[in-house]
Amino acid sequence: MSQLRSLAGALRSSSQWMRGHVGRRVFDPRRNCSSGAAEPSLAACSSSYVVEMYYAWLEDHKNVHESWDAYFRNAQASGSEATGEKRLSALLQGRAMSQTPAMSEKVVEDHLAVHTLIRAYQVRGHHVARLDPLGILTADLDSFYFYVLPLTTFIGGNESTLPLREIIHRLETSYCGHTGVEFMFINNMEQCQWIRQKFETPGIMTFSDREKRTLLARLVRSTRFEDFLARKWSSEKRFGLEGCEVLIPALKMIIDKSSEAGVESVIMGMPHRGRLNVLANVVRKDLDQIFCQFDPKLEAADEGSGDVKYHLGMYHERINRETDKNITLSLMANPSHLEAVDPVVQGKTKAEQFYRGDTEGRRVMSILMHGDAAFAGQGVVYETFHLSELPSYTTHGTIHVVVNNQIGFTTDPRMARSSPYPTDVARVVNAPIFHVNADDPEAVMYVCKVAAEWRNTFNKDVVIDLVCYRRFGHNEMDEPMFTQPLMYKQIRKQEHVLKKYADKLISEGVVTLQEFEVCVSLYGNLITVCCFPDFFKPDGEPKSMSCPSTGLNEEVLRHIGEVASSVPLKDFAIHSGLSRILRGRADMVAKRTMDWALAEYVAFGSLLKDGIHVRLSGQDVERGTFSHRHHVLHDQEVDKRFCIPMNHLWLNQALYTVCNSSLSEYGVLGFELGFAMASPNALVCWEAQFGDFQNTAQCIIDQFISAGQAKWVRHNGIVLLLPHGMEGMGPEHSSARPERFLQMSKDDPDRYPEFTGDFEVQQLYDCNWIVVNCSTPANYFHVLRRQILLPFRKPLIIFTPKSLLRLPEARSSFDEMITGTKFLRIIPDGGPASKHPEKVKRVIFCTGKVYYELAKERKRLKLEEDVAIVRLEQISPFPFDLIKAEVEKYSNAELIWCQEEHKNMGYYDYIRPRFLTVHSKNPIWYVGRDPAAAPATGNKFTHLAELKRFLDTAFNLEAFKGRSF
Repeated sequence: MSQLRSLAGALRSSSQWMRGHVGRRVFDPRRNCSSGAAEPSLAACSSSYVVEMYYAWLEDHKNVHESWDAYFRNAQASGSEATGEKRLSALLQGRAMSQTPAMSEKVVEDHLAVHTLIRAYQVRGHHVARLDPLGILTADLDSFYFYVLPLTTFIGGNESTLPLREIIHRLETSYCGHTGVEFMFINNMEQCQWIRQKFETPGIMTFSDREKRTLLARLVRSTRFEDFLARKWSSEKRFGLEGCEVLIPALKMIIDKSSEAGVESVIMGMPHRGRLNVLANVVRKDLDQIFCQFDPKLEAADEGSGDVKYHLGMYHERINRETDKNITLSLMANPSHLEAVDPVVQGKTKAEQFYRGDTEGRRVMSILMHGDAAFAGQGVVYETFHLSELPSYTTHGTIHVVVNNQIGFTTDPRMARSSPYPTDVARVVNAPIFHVNADDPEAVMYVCKVAAEWRNTFNKDVVIDLVCYRRFGHNEMDEPMFTQPLMYKQIRKQEHVLKKYADKLISEGVVTLQEFEVCVSLYGNLITVCCFPDFFKPDGEPKSMSCPSTGLNEEVLRHIGEVASSVPLKDFAIHSGLSRILRGRADMVAKRTMDWALAEYVAFGSLLKDGIHVRLSGQDVERGTFSHRHHVLHDQEVDKRFCIPMNHLWLNQALYTVCNSSLSEYGVLGFELGFAMASPNALVCWEAQFGDFQNTAQCIIDQFISAGQAKWVRHNGIVLLLPHGMEGMGPEHSSARPERFLQMSKDDPDRYPEFTGDFEVQQLYDCNWIVVNCSTPANYFHVLRRQILLPFRKPLIIFTPKSLLRLPEARSSFDEMITGTKFLRIIPDGGPASKHPEKVKRVIFCTGKVYYELAKERKRLKLEEDVAIVRLEQISPFPFDLIKAEVEKYSNAELIWCQEEHKNMGYYDYIRPRFLTVHSKNPIWYVGRDPAAAPATGNKFTHLAELKRFLDTAFNLEAFKGRSF
């Protein structure tokens, strides 16, 4: 701080420096302009700098470098003196005070020094702002440099001139009080000017008595809620808000101002700290529902395994009391994996904006709350920020609120991050950052008001850094003095913010002591989930337990196939290679057949016809990783002209959205999961570039997709398309790790399910997700359509093919997709073996691509009558009923499970106990690759040798004779 103040003294000596250099003065070339021999460019220079040089030149041509002297002489000589004077005077437009050519050097230098001083406060003032209520945060002033750049400021208000002492006072008030503003990195002059005006205008941070009383009442609710829980359940973990009680009035201010601007729905995500308080005092969840999570004598009515109280979410619609408008508040449930909920919130926000037709984010917005350590440390924060301005992912501005406890569990910031602030990641998207001392409630309210106005004005992200402290340890049972003794000695001396603010208002005469005590007692006396409405019955059960046929009328199949084979726009030049692909599609339609790409096209198109929005997202999905999809056509002659034929199928169809994502799995899958939460009447698909890469998003899969319904009673119909198959492409381009998905499937391997009614649908309803590996385009088509036609929603995991995309044998006839057909959970053998099942010596069960390699080898060996091959298309939930029928059909045959994956991977560990449950008398032998650490070899020769080895075993009818299982 002393360095800032000492600059004022330097101003007095500036003229002495000038006098010592007059006659040989050369302006510093580092001040934005080159002072070399080449003629300088006015466009490349600071206009105020050029103006000052011009006036110095008018006084004495020797005051400037000879290059500038030549420039100004040429400017005058290029036309009449009046013309030259007019050209140079254009530089003066916008100056606040009139100048004369006779201005002294001292005046010029003094003004430049003031310009520099104000610029210094704007750029670096946040470093010396009084942000820390504990007083333990020290500023680094060693890097406090000053730069001479063009100046605009609002500190004068309506005054055009101010004494230096007043300038310094106003700058300290604006930038070095209880708020610190980071914004000078933003490369947009309008946005910088807007922020300057909000923080520099004299007297702008004032509140009416009514606003102060409202703030006090909200602070009472926030503080008293935590006090009540601490007294009532003193030995329970609750991750209270003590030390940052101002978060509740802060959120309510953001919501009030956003509602005032027209926002109707706010979707929030936050970590565990303060969640119960937010649920009670912001979202307004019934208190008895919160308290039953603490008291074992009170029972919650929700189904499922449940989750701890500080992970649960809430959806509530109410009247905003400040604006008298309806507003919907949704707090997303989340796991302990910090920041994992961020992209999920953004996806749900985007979906609500989409369904409301809110193309600019005026009606739906998101608020994300963060902890300081997680905001700086978790990579998904960065991934989420980078989605913020992508056309298919933007939510038109998110307000981020960082609860900056200045500690992460037991780790000091100096050990937890390399950046000065935990919020520095937000600078990558030019988001302004407002640091504020959380022990100054009015400063916090003002910053929140400005943040809401920023989001409404510019539709961009903004960050509020609430610099606070954690009154207790990581949780209420934790002892922080072990690791932060000095910090917690200071915290224990710290006066509660409610008392500080109440005393302030009482001293100002805004409230009386009696009024304050009544407010506290009233809230003390007061203390003594919506999912797909209209889709389910009032009791939450499906409206039916059956699924209609997923087949289509042949005319619909043909119509969609014809559109997929054409370009619906005139004068649209497509690539010659794409012309061949479209001709190939037209030929397939004429022959009543479909490959994988066309079957997917027809599935999507038919759902669009029925008003179902289809969204496909992921890396390179528009073309397809394997250049098979081509859902977006690009004009080869006109830049940025493209066409999506699927949006030209029907007159009143739903919209098809296909969008290449950023190079992110964690963030984008979370986003699409959130999008799928918003409506059951949408098919939302995320495709991995290769299935191997899904493990980068393992947190979303484990915490949200697999267990989301059990923990939070939330149905979700998201579809994961995971390219999978051993094709010699190496260990990172072969396996989608099916064993991991199957391990998390909850069906009991040792119990044969007994259902009344539709066995298939009942089994799907009981599972946590559906895992399939389709071997035909027709089955892929049916499973996509079944996902929407089911009377409930479950996540669908599809292991999609790579080489099968172009395999001639892997095509389906229209007859497998017409009205009356449906998804086949298994595909029985249809060859000679099935005609005389009693003579069959071996039945090979398999799934996916390996079927075609087995069928080819069986044909080569002429074993079609001796060996039957049965394809398991739906792996989980396991089709006990159909497998039992097949085993009984081939009662004399030996049972084999064949897979191309290694033995410790793939499907064998999942199917083996279930086969024994179906038929305990017959063992099911394993044929496939040996156990391995890596999912595939990187050597093509080794890959082919492994394939030959297990194919030989699969058809060696003596391979298991004499062996015990």
